[in-house]
Amino acid sequence: MSTPFWEGVLTGAVQSGVSVLYAALGEVIVERAGIINLGVEGSMLMGASVGFAVAFETGNALVGVVCGALAAGIFSLVHAYLVVTRHANQLASGLTLMFFGIGLSALLGKSYVGRMIDGLPQIPLPGLSQLPYVGNILFNHDILIYLVVPIAILIWWVLFNTRWGLALRAVGESQVVAYAAGLKPAVLQYQAVFLGGLLAGLGGAHLSLAYTRVWGESMTNGRGFIAVALVIFATWHPLRAILGALLFGGALAFQLQLQARGAPVSPFLLDMLPYLLTLLVLLIVGRTRKNAMPEGLKSVFEGTTGS
Repeated sequence: MSTPFWEGVLTGAVQSGVSVLYAALGEVIVERAGIINLGVEGSMLMGASVGFAVAFETGNALVGVVCGALAAGIFSLVHAYLVVTRHANQLASGLTLMFFGIGLSALLGKSYVGRMIDGLPQIPLPGLSQLPYVGNILFNHDILIYLVVPIAILIWWVLFNTRWGLALRAVGESQVVAYAAGLKPAVLQYQAVFLGGLLAGLGGAHLSLAYTRVWGESMTNGRGFIAVALVIFATWHPLRAILGALLFGGALAFQLQLQARGAPVSPFLLDMLPYLLTLLVLLIVGRTRKNAMPEGLKSVFEGTTGS
């Protein structure tokens, strides 16, 4: 029995939006520290390739998730070194890291192209997964999907209710003021970039270990850039990023459902739909988001080194 159209769209929105949401949550932390990382795409690919390779060799998908996340976190420290220690241009460094990640992940995953794994199992929640309408949409997924909203809430709480979060946001507003207050901006920014890479790696690992269960070169297809865009849409707030990820995931699932049902629309046009929607949303809400931007980011977007 085929899945009803809208149930398939909503279920797909949850499944395909999770990888972007993890990356967006990580980028929220990074940008709250006054750094923008356009290399999120490369970090996601590192998480996807390393995670898949480890899961394939060990037969344990959870070990693959952990290794993929750590690999992406360590990989992102290259960006931290360049922009925090060497005061390189953040945009140029991020783009370089992206291309480096694309190439390195392709090299690491070369021997795994086309291979399949069992991946992360679906875990139906007892009782809840049998609920009409919402059971299959919300309560029949893998562990990383169940964890993403609690992690978003935890990040919100840490950023806005702990001393570390206050210190991180202070650095993102003004490194000079933060340093005068006795903080160590460089240490906090290194921590933020590592955590951002870690979460991007989780998103990439989910993509290869749960969503597709195969590895393919450049399989993220621009999701890293979508994650950066969602941070702006969410006004640098982790909980609002959930809505943005669901919108992107819903658009992706919508076009996949149309293609599966043989809709008389060009598949190339359908493939563009999620990215067109992202651009449209940013066009509508972008003008209202400037005041929410951390002060430390404004010089980056104005074309300076941000140092």
